[in-house]
Amino acid sequence: MAATRLYLDWNATAPLHPAARDAMLRAMDIQGNPNSVHGEGRAARAAVEAARRQVASLTGAEPAHVVFTSGATEAANMVLTPEFRMGRTPLAVSHLYISAIEHPAVREGGRFSKDRISEIPVTADGMVDLAALETMLAAHDKASGLPMVAVMLANNETGILQPVAEAAQIVQAVGGLFVVDAVQAAGRVPIDINAIGADFLILSSHKISGPKGAGALVSRGEVLMPKPLIHGGGQEKGHRSGTENTLAIIGFGAAAEAALAGLDDRNAGIAAWRDRLEEGMQLAAPDVIIHGKGGARVPNTSFFTLPGLKSETGQIAFDLEGVAISAGSACSSGKVGESHVLMAMGCDPKLGALRISLGSTTSVEDIDRAIAAFARIAGRRKLAGAAA
Repeated sequence: MAATRLYLDWNATAPLHPAARDAMLRAMDIQGNPNSVHGEGRAARAAVEAARRQVASLTGAEPAHVVFTSGATEAANMVLTPEFRMGRTPLAVSHLYISAIEHPAVREGGRFSKDRISEIPVTADGMVDLAALETMLAAHDKASGLPMVAVMLANNETGILQPVAEAAQIVQAVGGLFVVDAVQAAGRVPIDINAIGADFLILSSHKISGPKGAGALVSRGEVLMPKPLIHGGGQEKGHRSGTENTLAIIGFGAAAEAALAGLDDRNAGIAAWRDRLEEGMQLAAPDVIIHGKGGARVPNTSFFTLPGLKSETGQIAFDLEGVAISAGSACSSGKVGESHVLMAMGCDPKLGALRISLGSTTSVEDIDRAIAAFARIAGRRKLAGAAA
């Protein structure tokens, strides 16, 4: 009998949480449009607003400050725009500064033209260079409009946590806007939008074991908001038109509530499994390079390079072993290419790297099986080298 496949790619998408599945199954009986005034519509609206409160709680925000979207990519495109309003007053944002390790959804710059986007370098340990950010903002032409800065909370490849609260202080000192991609951090570390000092947070449902097709843009207030990306019937208080995806939103809310419950204890256990995994890999292949090891990371992520093994080869090798992992971001149409994150850190991107990401159902047996698979792959690499 074939062995059960092992899923260790939670950063690409986290398996649907039972609470989210159950909430969505119950919600299938809600027939109304949440924007209708009759009883059926009010029932749908109540369910959407309950989910809004659940998502808000995950980030320490007010429910009224959560705008539901189709996912994190839409939320990024919505907030990364030169056009904002402070109440009814237009507010110009003239330049976007993004860290060199941002997810492709942010690296594309949303609605900014390429000549209005600058890249903030990172240090060799994968942290955004705050001194460089300060220098760049000091040179910003304030007469042309406000600066916007986007720095992710946790890198999707390395798992390294970024100094977002410190970055926020630098941005606030020049009166700029600060956007934080919290997609990989949500449900893995505590998040408080006010403590961070972010003006906006970007969230994704399926990264926290909710359904695909839902996300959110969370703001610190309601006065300062971007020009809508999608126009139409004025849903979501006019910030995002289109009938809300009630089922997905309800699942998102249930997943957010589950992610917040017991977060510290759950993640302490996951961190222990990650450490066991990395110790096992180092024993099997002492030359393995674990990027970000020793620094502050989300507890579930290990990003490593095995010299002599290309990313695509390694990913296929693990797949043949029955273990699903990835080579960095899984959001590029299945393509495996050179890592812009490794390049930004000063590493040779041609070395390649693989990412193992764990979740709430990962067990010690899973870790030991992954180590055994890694050891076999590393052994074959040595044999291939000797034969050559």
